[in-house]
Amino acid sequence: MRRLPRILLLAAVCFLAAIAQDKDYTGPRPPKPDIPYLVHADNLVQTEVAEAKEDQRKNESLYTIAGAASPARTPVAEPIFLFQSDKITPESLELYRLEVKNGNREVLISQGKHGSRPLRLTVTPLGGKLYRIEVDEGLGLPDGQYALSPGGSNQVFCFEEY
Repeated sequence: MRRLPRILLLAAVCFLAAIAQDKDYTGPRPPKPDIPYLVHADNLVQTEVAEAKEDQRKNESLYTIAGAASPARTPVAEPIFLFQSDKITPESLELYRLEVKNGNREVLISQGKHGSRPLRLTVTPLGGKLYRIEVDEGLGLPDGQYALSPGGSNQVFCFEEY
């Protein structure tokens, strides 16, 4: 008989934990869907939305974005993004470091060892179609230009780490 109160208490704790997990996110919300926003305390900074020009080569692709620097900037070494999903799934986003060459930003993606690889991201659902996306690179990102892009797309969301 002593087990019944313990079991009921455990069930109540589990139920309350499940409710708390589904509780809606109460922080700032992105004003537009399908655009990652950098989180700066209670402010959101929209990433630069652009289309990368693709140049196919043997076993590699060079993607070029106009301009040497993104107007979206963050000092946070491991940036956090809020993302309201509509047409783009947050798990499809890949993060690349860009090189600045001839006044443009570019990334070379290759089937071999010489091309850029996507950096690690962690995607956490916050309720509904709202997601938190975090850079998961251990020591943070070095200063430079970066782009998030849905896999298989030339659409990019750029920002500068300074």
